[in-house]
Amino acid sequence: MSSAERRFRLPGFWTGLLFLLLAAGAVVTVVRFTQGLGSVTNLSDRFPWGLWVGFDILCGVGLAAGAFTITTGVYVFNLKRFKPIVRPTVLTAFLGYTLVVMGLMYDLGRPWNIWHPLVMWNPRSVMFEVSWCVTLYLTVLALEFSGVVLERIGWTRAVAVQRAATPFLVIAGAILSTLHQSSLGAFYLIVPGKLHELWYTPMLPVMFFLSAVAAGFAMIVVESRLSARAFGRGLEMPLLMSIGRALAVALGVYGAFRLYDLASRGALRAALGPGREAALFQIELALGVILPLALLVWPAVRRNTHRLYAAALMVVVGFVVNRLNVSITGLEGAQGGHYVPTVAEGIVTLMLVGIGFAAFALAVRYLPVFPPLEEPVRRGEASAPAALPLATGAART
Repeated sequence: MSSAERRFRLPGFWTGLLFLLLAAGAVVTVVRFTQGLGSVTNLSDRFPWGLWVGFDILCGVGLAAGAFTITTGVYVFNLKRFKPIVRPTVLTAFLGYTLVVMGLMYDLGRPWNIWHPLVMWNPRSVMFEVSWCVTLYLTVLALEFSGVVLERIGWTRAVAVQRAATPFLVIAGAILSTLHQSSLGAFYLIVPGKLHELWYTPMLPVMFFLSAVAAGFAMIVVESRLSARAFGRGLEMPLLMSIGRALAVALGVYGAFRLYDLASRGALRAALGPGREAALFQIELALGVILPLALLVWPAVRRNTHRLYAAALMVVVGFVVNRLNVSITGLEGAQGGHYVPTVAEGIVTLMLVGIGFAAFALAVRYLPVFPPLEEPVRRGEASAPAALPLATGAART
């Protein structure tokens, strides 16, 4: 067994936990699809959308936004130095959107009717637009990643066709992703009297888009760090430093826009006041914007993998808090109660996350997701200095 294969194998604890989640998820799945939503969830007429929408869908779609930003940079703006990031990022997005669809099947009261929006058109509905965009973008991601599979099985002609079509797929993906990332925020524009003023704004679609761009950059760093620890195949430090700078810019734009919107609507007083909503908003803004931005503006943080990873992880956590605040916290006051997900809802969510990690691991093992490792230099041969991998602690200036 090679050292790479030995490193790939997960410790027994994580393998056992994955099988435990799959077993528990299978039980919940049977109960949910035989006895209905009420048998496994705390969803009701007051709270028709809960954890499966707030986390599995809203967060899943937003955290997969790194694919359209990176592929657009590489194939539209010719930023070729980011090409090593394309395949793992597209894989993450493809798996993320696939899991979003799986989560949606659990949440829909009649999941067998999921195809209806594709043939029963209602162009005035935001949900109709999101349904079409997500379906088309998932297809685009599958076609973008198909080159990796075709390359693995040696279909050279098909690989050539796929590579020729990639720029057009990237442009289509950027348009579709921009549309549905913002449209997810538009869902909540129909509840101006119910969604708390800290989150309700006519600019909510723009907020969703800007925060998704930042979260997408953060997920690239987090994914690379986890890949380096699990497979020994992270991204090179110079690339991650560039992603760190892009993340800082995206956070700065989103944070400034968010604060300006709050001030222009007179909602800053609510952010500084007492109450559960204000406390969760402060956690969201501090963890997802202020603290990581304060770290990322320092070059010493961007040059150090541990610090860069910590900042990116804070962005991801803050993004999740934001989406849950919009979908759950901000609506509880108007509904006159609190929604608490059941254990079964949590099991399904954790099962989907576990499936995503396992599928990514299998893809990395059997497909050329990361660039091939350089051959060791023989004695007497000159070589250029290698870029520092993610596993190192810091990059030299």
